[in-house]
Amino acid sequence: MKKMNLYSLFGKTLFTGLCAVIATSCGGNGGQQTAPPVQVETLAIALSSTNLEKEYPATIKGEKDTEIRPQVSGFITKVCVDEGQRVHKGQILFVLDQVQLQAAVRSAEAAVESAKSAVATHELTAQNKKKLFEKNIISDYEYQTAVLSLESAKAALNQAEESLINARKSLSYANVTSPIDGVVGNIPLREGSLVGPSGQALTTVSNINNVYAYFSFNEKDILEMTGNGEKSIEKAIEELPEVNFRMSNGEKYALSGKVSTVSGVLNQITGSATVRAIFKNTNGMLRSGSTGNILIPQSTENVIIIPQKTTYEIQNMKFVYLVDESNKAISAPISILPVNDGKNYVVTSGLKPGDVIVAEGVGTRVKEGTVIAPKQSQETK
Repeated sequence: MKKMNLYSLFGKTLFTGLCAVIATSCGGNGGQQTAPPVQVETLAIALSSTNLEKEYPATIKGEKDTEIRPQVSGFITKVCVDEGQRVHKGQILFVLDQVQLQAAVRSAEAAVESAKSAVATHELTAQNKKKLFEKNIISDYEYQTAVLSLESAKAALNQAEESLINARKSLSYANVTSPIDGVVGNIPLREGSLVGPSGQALTTVSNINNVYAYFSFNEKDILEMTGNGEKSIEKAIEELPEVNFRMSNGEKYALSGKVSTVSGVLNQITGSATVRAIFKNTNGMLRSGSTGNILIPQSTENVIIIPQKTTYEIQNMKFVYLVDESNKAISAPISILPVNDGKNYVVTSGLKPGDVIVAEGVGTRVKEGTVIAPKQSQETK
């Protein structure tokens, strides 16, 4: 009897489950539920024009970067400037120990006085010998010997005077001065350091009223700017637009510059040529050693421009969602220029005027096959 009750209970449970399934199925027969269209902005593709900027890594150097080296050996007794200080031509930067140099000057001065006395003595002797020779008291040989002794004494005086000039000049070199107006760089050696002409530079003074930005053009860049060799490199440089410099903090330097030279030889390792642009730097903001990017404007006309936010990437390929006739989002690959302004892409293939693409919600609200309710994008075309 208990066994029969178990079978009866199982049967009722199974029957109830089947009824539920059937009821659910019957409810679905009333019509399949579909997701409502997603309302997003769309963008109609049209031809446009834009000014892009091609970037090149660059390093700043002063118009004149002069290494400061002493012309005499000695110990540094005083550092008269600080790193980053503006200095003028002739301003004292370092003072070296002058004790030995001053002693050399005093010795040279004494040698000059001694030589002068010798000349005076030999002049008196020569004059006396001349009188005696004219009276035939002494021979011509004795007289000429006196004259030659006088000439030798004068030569010794000249030599002593030259030694004094050199000694005084060496003493003046103990004050190491700046050869140009500029800004002091790093000072690696301080008071007490022994320095000399062949040793380490004391510092570098950079004239940064104008600065040079050095960067590189590859062979393709040079061919493009010269029209595949149809015009000279000098003519191509003249026709280049003014360039800008983006500093390491991402801000643009206030003043524009101009490309002044392109080296005539390509580096065999890198395949590039060194390019130099000059910028005015009256406020001293740019310093030697600064880094950033040179920005060269490039004008493009009759091209398709789309916002970067309308694209997504798979395996280094760019895609957009085209809106088809049934308002479905369909993936479409595109090709773009490598140069962009950080907000937009210039499309070289994959889109044509008249196409409509999804302008928002790409990859989040909109995916492949999503039905959308289009609304016109406010993006500038």
